[in-house]
Amino acid sequence: MSHLFSKEPFDQVVNLAAQAGVRYSLVNPHTYISSNIEGFLNVLEGCRQNGIKHLIFASSSSVYGANTTMPFSVSQNVDHPVSLYGATKKANELMAHTYSSLYDLPCTGLRFFTVYGPWGRPDMALFIFTKAILEDKPIDVFNYGGMKRDFTYIGDVIEGVVRVMDKIPEPNPRWNSDNPDPGASYAPYKLYNIGNNNPVELTRFIEVLEDCLGKKAKKNMLPMQIGDVPATYADVDDLMRDVGFKPSTPIEEGIRKFVEWYQDYYG
Repeated sequence: MSHLFSKEPFDQVVNLAAQAGVRYSLVNPHTYISSNIEGFLNVLEGCRQNGIKHLIFASSSSVYGANTTMPFSVSQNVDHPVSLYGATKKANELMAHTYSSLYDLPCTGLRFFTVYGPWGRPDMALFIFTKAILEDKPIDVFNYGGMKRDFTYIGDVIEGVVRVMDKIPEPNPRWNSDNPDPGASYAPYKLYNIGNNNPVELTRFIEVLEDCLGKKAKKNMLPMQIGDVPATYADVDDLMRDVGFKPSTPIEEGIRKFVEWYQDYYG
């Protein structure tokens, strides 16, 4: 990492690399510490030592953990994670704030909400469901399909990242240490949610996928897994105010684009 920073004259750094996924953190917790804690520290050190003007990094809706006040706001306390993955992402936010405070490094954390679309992770539900349906295999539907997610199309996420790059955070003069707002700071540090601001029930998500594939799913209806949460819902007012953007791609459009890509890519 130090060699990379010394070789390339970066102005800004967008760090989207991490060991992702809630369920895998139950199986292999150590990789989350090595990637998300040690790896992120290396990025922070590279930024500090090379005068980077702005670090944008991926956080996650998983930081909201046991919170149930909807929609989730960056001004809410997030001290009750329910997965190690969520805990490491909260740790990333704290580490970034520390570097922002100590070294005047402008940092922006982006809490992504259930990103889906072409070129996504094969361990995500949309990939798993699509592959299984096409192969006439059953899909596992947790919480009996009652979970709600703020599914956010990858194109909207990219647009949000690009717009935030030009919004370098500044210290908030109204920040009050007697009543601290977790989403802002006396340091050049800011958090944003990037979510569709429209929770969709898992059963509806599957219905749209079935329509796009022209094929019905065989479903194993199961209880909710440990580490999962029943619902996510992003408050994106800060994002709208500061960069004039709000994710808005409906799942009908986003899943259709994914299925077109999937069928073309995998033949």
